[in-house]
Formats: sequence, structure tokens, C-alpha cells
Amino acid sequence: MKKVILLCIGIVFIGMLPGRLQAQDFLKNAQITGSFQADAALYQTDAAMGITSQSLNGQPIRMNGFTEFNYEYKNITAGMRFEAYLPPLLGYDPNYQGAGVPYWYAKYKNDLLEVTAGNFYEQFGQGMTFRTYQDWTLGYDNSMRGLRVKFMPSKGITITGVWGFQRIFWIPYQNNNRGIVKGIDADFNLNDIFNALANAKFKITLGGSYVSDYQAGKTMTYPIGDKIYSLTLPENVACYGGRLNLNYAGVNFYTEYAHKINDPSQMNLYIYKPGDAILLDLSYSKKNLGVEIKSKWIDNFSYKSNRSYTINGLDINYLPAINKEHTYALSSMYPYATQTTGEVGLAAGILYSIPKNTKLGGKTGLSIAVDFSQVNSIRETPINDTTPVGQTGTLGYNTKFYSVGNQVYWQETQVEISKKFGKQVKGIFDYLYQTYNKAVVQGHPDDPIIYSQIGIADLTYNVNKKLSLRWEVQGLWTMQDNRNWAAGLMEVTISPKWFFSLQDQWNYGNSDASKQLHYYNVAAGFVYNTTRIQIAYGRQREGIVCVGGVCRFVPQSSGFTLTLTSSF
Repeated sequence: MKKVILLCIGIVFIGMLPGRLQAQDFLKNAQITGSFQADAALYQTDAAMGITSQSLNGQPIRMNGFTEFNYEYKNITAGMRFEAYLPPLLGYDPNYQGAGVPYWYAKYKNDLLEVTAGNFYEQFGQGMTFRTYQDWTLGYDNSMRGLRVKFMPSKGITITGVWGFQRIFWIPYQNNNRGIVKGIDADFNLNDIFNALANAKFKITLGGSYVSDYQAGKTMTYPIGDKIYSLTLPENVACYGGRLNLNYAGVNFYTEYAHKINDPSQMNLYIYKPGDAILLDLSYSKKNLGVEIKSKWIDNFSYKSNRSYTINGLDINYLPAINKEHTYALSSMYPYATQTTGEVGLAAGILYSIPKNTKLGGKTGLSIAVDFSQVNSIRETPINDTTPVGQTGTLGYNTKFYSVGNQVYWQETQVEISKKFGKQVKGIFDYLYQTYNKAVVQGHPDDPIIYSQIGIADLTYNVNKKLSLRWEVQGLWTMQDNRNWAAGLMEVTISPKWFFSLQDQWNYGNSDASKQLHYYNVAAGFVYNTTRIQIAYGRQREGIVCVGGVCRFVPQSSGFTLTLTSSF
């Protein structure tokens, strides 16, 4: 059936071309691009880590891979992506196992209209009402399959409509296993629309969106303990919102608000309270100085196209994280995941570059960045004297807009200094203090709150134009969880083709002596034009990987890994 659909779309698009066009021109003057990636692993048993052949399920060799092709000719674009998980790497959902073409599309675009049939990714504003996207690192893909239409009636106005259902692994859409998602978004750039504002320094952009998820089924029973609840469910769940962006003389203000009607689901234990979310972002920048303040409020705002899902997948919207994302091994050991049931957060950062040839800056200058972020629970009170907070089948709880609860989910203070020591040496030095509520973020109710201090030194020495050396030294100190860690890395880059690295993470402070392990890794890579290949051997510690507040669990492992990427 899929091949038939693709063939029909191709015939329609070819039919739209001028009658004199020859097939040779349709191929000769087209542009074909693509990319390829394969991530493979040969896992080994490791007695010290407790990894046995049984824990590998008899499948020590695993691979995730994809290849993508895109064809473009004048106003027509079409493409497809083949994926294979044979079987998936450890840490990726086993439901991905298999191979096939989960993503294909055909698109026609002119100055007035853009029409896409098949799979597509789209985002309204910051994504608080609607966002579909793929992240290969997270093993996340909620692409829409259906129809997208963009209408651009005049300069500065874009209207987008979407309709379809979302991808979830290889599971076909059938038997009401997920909802039909429909949405419309309008974006207005007032400086482009009105001639009087065309050259104004004050920039204004407005936007608004409306999304609806239809999932059949008006009633259901839901057991909790020894009670069975009979629930009447909304078949259409609507979400709408607006956004505003103002910019003037280095000052930028962005805000987005979204509201969702009652959406009883497994995520909120089937309560009927509507949801609200707001994002505020104020920034200022000029030479040598940048300042940003962000805030976020979320109240009961999980929005999925299957009300029974609790895992990563079928998310209709996206709730941006306001805390800083880290790339260093120890500063990212305790990453924060957005709590869709409710949270309130504040983040502030300042970056100041001290000029060259000053007392503090010296001959090469100095940059100092200070960042702070904190996320708390929201304050919840009972809806009446007889109904406990969060009771299934009720409105759940009462709360006031931007009320702050007593429970700290996340807090971080970071100071980073960047300094050049002459023309060849550059250093980055970090200090962080983190508070991490593991019981909430990772769902481990018996775990304590983790308070940690982290220090990082990162030095790069450019020996010459081709050869550079980089060293990292890191330390993490805490009295909770697995206690203290040390980490080190040495990296050699021989431009433009070769790179080598040797690193180790040592859990030297673990109260269990048998777990005071070294998580070592040695890697080498080669780059040729757009092709990159890397092979590594070592251990992977257990942990959480997060991107933008969305996370997945990574189990411990040991063995060889191979990564190959290319594009054309």
C-alpha cells in the first residue's frame, strides 16, 4: 500500500511539470543528497561490573543505523529514510528492533503554498502546543504521517496546518492505538507586514496556534489498589496558545503561553484538571556583555496522542528546559528532566568578556560566565475537605498561577572562566554546585536528594596548525548516591583527518568497595571529506542522557563500539 501511495504522489507531481519536459531532464537537473550513520557495538561480559552473558540476552553484537535520501527538482522535493535496529543498542527501547522505511515524504513548494504528504517534522513557536522531531541520541522520533500545508499569502504571514498520526516505533496505526492530531498555526512578522515598520529598530512578531487530538473511546475502567474507577473521557483534547517576541537595541523578550483542556491520562492518574504552561525569556547583549533571565511554569501539561502512554513517545508538544545543558562527563552526571505534571523554574545567566590589555584581562582578555537555575514543585491544595490531592476521577487539586512549592527538583550554580594563555594555549575552568532530586526526576522514591560540587579544568594546546592537544581534569564530590568521582581525558587531533582520545572515570568514593571502578575508554577516529569513522573500546557507566529536558536511561556496558557517518 505504501508503494502505491508513493507512486501516485510521484505521478501527480510529474503531471504538474511542463508537457515538454523529458525524463532525462527530470533526472539530470535534479539534486540528490543524503546521509548515512551506523552505530555498532560488540558488548563483552565484565565480572567487575556484573555484566554476564545472560544480561546481554545472548545478543552481544548490536547495531543502530539509518540512511536518508532526498531528491529535489525545481519546486519538488521527495525523500525517505531507511532505519535498522538489529537489535537496538543497549539503552534504546527494544520495540525499535527491526528494519524498514518509517519516514518518507513528497513536497511541492512555490511562493504562495507548500504542501507535504507523508512524514514530516514541524514545530509551532517553541513547541508548547505542537512539536514533532527526531533525536538520534535519545532514540526519539515522533514524526507525523499525514498532510502539512503552509500558506504564505503575503510577506510576513505564514499559516501552517497539520493533520495525521505520530510514529511510535514500528507499530502501524490501527484499532485506535493512538489519536489523530490536527493543528493550525499562524505567524505574523509585523515589520514585514506593515511598510511603516519595515525599517524600524523595534521588531515585533506575533503567533498563535490551536491543536486537537482525537482518540476514540468515551469510557474506561481504571484500577487503583482495591478500587476500580469508571471514567468518562473526552475524545477530543484541545490545546491552544499564543506567543510574542519583541526586540530593540540588544534587548529581546519572548513569551509563550499554552492552555490545554481536561486531559485525563496515565501521566496524571486520570484527573480532569485543565493544564497551563508559560515560558518567559528576557535577554540583553552588547559588546563584551550578555545577560539572560528565563522562567517557566507548568501545571498538568503532559500531552500525548495515547492517554495510556508514560514512556518517551507520542508527545504532541514539547516543554523546553531552562537549565543549562552540559557536555562534560561529570557535570552531566545528574541531568534534569522536565516534569510535565508540574514545575516552576527560574534561570539567570551573565557573560562578561574583560577586554585585552587590562589589569584583569591581561594581554589576551578573559571571559567570565555565571549561571543559576532552580526548579521547584508547584503548590497544590485539595479541591475540597474530603478529596485528597490527585484523586483519580476528580479535578485533582487547586493551584495558583506561579505558586512555588516547597520541594526543590533541581538547583545549579555555575561559574565558568575562559582564558587564553598566549596564542597557543586556551583554558576553560568550571565550578558547579548542584542539587538534584533523584527521587522525582528518575522516579526512585527511596533515593535522597543529591548535593554535589563539581570542578573542571579543560586545557587546549595548539602545537601548530595541524596538531592540537587537549586535557580535561574533573572532580565530583557528594555525600549521597555513589559518592565521589574523578575523571580525566587526553585528546590528540591531527587536522584534518585523525583524532585520538583516552579517558577514564573513577568512582573512587563509592561506599561499596566492589563498585569503586574505573570506566576507561580509548578511541580513535578518521575523517575524510564528509565521512567520519570512530572506533572505541572501554566501559560505559550507568546513567541518564538528556537533551532539552527529554531523557533516556543508559545501562552500564563494556566492549567495542564503532560509529560511521557520511553525507553526500
